[in-house]
Amino acid sequence: MRATKLLLATAFLSFVAIGQAEEASKKKLPLIFKEDFEKGHKRWEVTDKKSWTHRKVDGNHVFGINRRNSDYKPKVRSPYHIALIKDVNIADFVLTFDVKSTKDTGGHRDCCVFFNWQDAEHFYYCHFGANPDPHSGQIMIVKDAPRKAMTENKNKTPWKNETWHKIKVVRDTKKGTIEVYFDDMSKPHMSVVDKTFGKGRIGIGSFDDMNDFDNIKLYGR
Repeated sequence: MRATKLLLATAFLSFVAIGQAEEASKKKLPLIFKEDFEKGHKRWEVTDKKSWTHRKVDGNHVFGINRRNSDYKPKVRSPYHIALIKDVNIADFVLTFDVKSTKDTGGHRDCCVFFNWQDAEHFYYCHFGANPDPHSGQIMIVKDAPRKAMTENKNKTPWKNETWHKIKVVRDTKKGTIEVYFDDMSKPHMSVVDKTFGKGRIGIGSFDDMNDFDNIKLYGR
């Protein structure tokens, strides 16, 4: 009995420590942008207006991708559905948001996060694909050429139907680190070190899938 109590106490303290560490990391970088879409989506720039819808679901407003096809045709092979925050350029940051996949498309079912965006041919993005391979479920770079994986991730992204998932991306340009989390905020889903791009824009979206987004918070300077 005493051993069980000790284990429970240790687990609780570990959980508290993780929460405190996460909050401490956010406090070092102040909250500079917050979005719940209750007042619309005027602070966002999208690559294809026809592909995005601001709507109310169960009393809550979300911003989401409504179709897989897109009129946006990037010069190099890269995601089609992109929504970038207007008037925000940032190097180091912590980004968190909620996402719900609204269509099961199989192995490459995905959500994407864009960051250190310079222009349409120079940026990083995280591809949260259901099943990892060189073109899915990796941290990618677009640099004057079709997207290329910088990681060799083997972890599947555990998408669930009709379920909101939590995503976090942490970027430190001095160290070059990129850490991305999916639901489990205590351990990175994947990570890499790269210093190609510095200050740039932040965005959400998908390669060619359908998602709803909500509760976005961006910490940085």
